[in-house]
Order: sequence, then structure tokens, then C-alpha cells
Amino acid sequence: MLRALAVDDERPSLEELLYLLNSDPRIGSAEGAGDATEALRRINRALESGPGGPEAIDVVFLDINMPGLDGLDLARLLTGFAKPPLVVFVTAHEDFAVQAFDLKAVDYVLKPVRKERLAEAVRRAVELRAASQRDAAQRDATPRIPVSEPDPDHIPVELGGVTRFVAVDDITHVEAQGDYARLHTDKGSHLVRIPLSTLEERWRFRGFVRIHRRHLVALRHIGELRLDAGSVSVMVGAEELQVSRRHARELRDLLMRRP
Repeated sequence: MLRALAVDDERPSLEELLYLLNSDPRIGSAEGAGDATEALRRINRALESGPGGPEAIDVVFLDINMPGLDGLDLARLLTGFAKPPLVVFVTAHEDFAVQAFDLKAVDYVLKPVRKERLAEAVRRAVELRAASQRDAAQRDATPRIPVSEPDPDHIPVELGGVTRFVAVDDITHVEAQGDYARLHTDKGSHLVRIPLSTLEERWRFRGFVRIHRRHLVALRHIGELRLDAGSVSVMVGAEELQVSRRHARELRDLLMRRP
């Protein structure tokens, strides 16, 4: 019996999906979340509980178009978990199917949801869960190879099920997104499951400075410091970032001392 979490910011759609899931005899329990942030908190509790724990979740039925973190962002984050739940996308948009399956989605169900179509997605999830349990049993029987210490000059990020290593020196600034952080480089951005406060402490001696409760910036990538009617901002590449009053003086002092 699968334990399911349905995620949708539209209440009527969420209630309908939960009704259909609870009507399927292969679903042992189904609960809802109104956005991706709430879903992440629930999934974290599930992972802490363990696969056989009372909080466990086997499969997430996930909308894509949501405010803040969207469904694809959430699915990318889940690929970084050691034992993530399965993901089934349930959306009104056809355009994201390729990205969804790149993220190893079990299925891609279009709204309005038909009972028969959802049942097919549940069947696939049941089969994949059974296969995953068999694979886990085999892995547990295999001797483990010690893992080396992480490289302090790079940070691992997940993209489409592939782990890539971003050089810390290439990161221009970091943006807080709840308990997560978005790393910005000249080539794009990456979401990681690390709070901004942790990165601030870790990279303090690598030239990163807090300029706002939401932003951490690499001093070497600041091109301009702007003062306008009492407000302070910095230019990082083509992006202008506001500096809070509590951090403005420290930032000016650091920039004046910068070689």
C-alpha cells in the first residue's frame, strides 16, 4: 500500500486529487500540501522517520505551476536526497513533459485528471517501489566503499539526476529561499538544500559577505556600489541587489579595503 503526498496550490484541484487517490485500494494513505515549501517540510519529516516509519511517504503527486518553488524545482531538490519518494507530475501544462522525465518522474498526468489515467500512474508507482525495495536489499548486501571528504573548492548540485560540481570561485551571489539557497553564477543558477546562514559561515573566509537577510555576495564579483537617496545597492554583473542598512557600513568598509 502506497503512502502518498499530493501537492497543489489550487484547493479544488488538491481536494479532487486526494479524493481520487483515497479511492484507489493501492493507496494506504494520502495527504495534501498547498505549496512546495510545505511539501518539503513534510518530506523532510518523512525522511527523518525512515522508510518504515509512521511519517514515511512513498510517492508525491506534484503540480508544476505553483508560486515560489514550482514543481520542477521541488523535483530537482528531491533528486539530491539519498532515498527520495517517487514523483508523479499532475499538471494542466503539456510543455514540461521532457523536463519531468529527465528528472526521472514516474508519470506525467494531465488535468483534468481522469480516474483511469491516475490509476495507471499509481500502478507504475507500485511497480517501481517494489523494484526499488529489491534494489535496496541488494545494495545493503554489498560491501560499502568509504567516501572521500568533500572538496572545499566546489559544491555539488543536482541537475536532471546528474551531480555536477560548481566552483565556489564562480559563484557571484547566493539567494535565500527558505531552508534552501540558490547559487548564482555567470552561466545560470542552482538550488541546493543548504540554508544561507550555513553558507555564510562556511564561505566567510572566501570573500563572501552578507548584504541582506536574503543575499550573500562574493566581494570579488561586486562591480559597483550605488548610493541613492539613502538607499544602498551593489551591481553584481547585470543584477542590482539591495543592501540593508545594518550591513551597509560593513560592506563599504570591506570594499574600501579590497585590493
